[in-house]
Amino acid sequence: MSHAFSKENWARGLAIAAAVAIVFSIAAAQVLMGVALVATLVARLPWRWPYHWPLAAFFTGTLVAVALSPDPAGGWPQIKKFFVYLILPLLATTLVSLAHVRQLLYAALAAGSLSALWSFVQFGRRWFEAQALHVDFYRHYVAQRTTGFMSHWQTFGGQMMMLFAIALALLLFAPERHRRWLMTALALKSVALLLNETRGNWIGAALALVYLVVKARPRLLWTLPLCFGALLLVPPVRDRATSVIWPHGELDSNQHRIVTWRTGLQMVRAHPWFGLGPEQIQKQFQSYVPADIPRPLPEGWYGHLHNNYLQYAADRGIPTMLCLLWLLGAMLADWWRTKPTEARAITEGAIAVWLGVVVSGFTEWNLANTEILHLFLVIAACASVARRA
Repeated sequence: MSHAFSKENWARGLAIAAAVAIVFSIAAAQVLMGVALVATLVARLPWRWPYHWPLAAFFTGTLVAVALSPDPAGGWPQIKKFFVYLILPLLATTLVSLAHVRQLLYAALAAGSLSALWSFVQFGRRWFEAQALHVDFYRHYVAQRTTGFMSHWQTFGGQMMMLFAIALALLLFAPERHRRWLMTALALKSVALLLNETRGNWIGAALALVYLVVKARPRLLWTLPLCFGALLLVPPVRDRATSVIWPHGELDSNQHRIVTWRTGLQMVRAHPWFGLGPEQIQKQFQSYVPADIPRPLPEGWYGHLHNNYLQYAADRGIPTMLCLLWLLGAMLADWWRTKPTEARAITEGAIAVWLGVVVSGFTEWNLANTEILHLFLVIAACASVARRA
């Protein structure tokens, strides 16, 4: 019995390590996840697959879209992405109590805090570079923002947004636990998110903040407009926030995103059932750009559509995109049913994360980003286990 229990502990420890490692490295997270899967099989733990039906439907739709694609072999990267989703059943199987869930979330917050601290160094370097070159800081910085331990600022901003929501939820709904440490972690995530200057993640974090305050401290809701107003007094924040309406030419990617969205709609109209095929957006993009859009196109990355829902509808078809919405809806419905118990801090945090990811997904293809998808599924698994526990 003790030997079996030791195997279970090993499997759980490896699963938690795989969940947290994504803040540092995709390779490390996936190697650890592979080892954890083997350890779970060796320990003979009973497998749990939360949300298995919508996941199966989404995977099936993806496989059909790949098979019908003009280049099926080219869709292989999206089939390999299925491996990332295994973190969901892995954690649902190995975590069996709220204590395990809290251990994982605290470890993720600690890892995120280290990434945030490193981003401060990156921001300082960019600031001094702009001063040395005598160039406008905004233009110098927006093209190369803080990334923390990640390779891209959008990825880092997405992770900070999710960890910000989790830290705030634990602080608001379980204030007696590690209050000072959570306040420190929340402050680091907040500053890192602001300095990252990714507008979609700002909007997602703001929505998560409003939701959690409404649920936990509704009497304080009136303070949020004052807080948002105070942030707009900070020049870098104000310049970036107002660029949604008054962009700095092509620098802020507003025009670029309009082009990708309009082109995506053309793709969906032409291929509504099975899409162009995974990994075909970039290859066929120029063929679907509306004729009234002037050339050359605005500066920006045209490898995807910068919108989760248009992207999945365009490269896999509307039915597969609806399967993704089914998965997201099943998660939200599951967490929403949690009664006021100790698990509520975790499930409310997961709902706040869900809101942030779903809303920021209108401006970015964040659910195909391995680092963001992995962390989102980790939080989803934690909420599922907390509700069950």
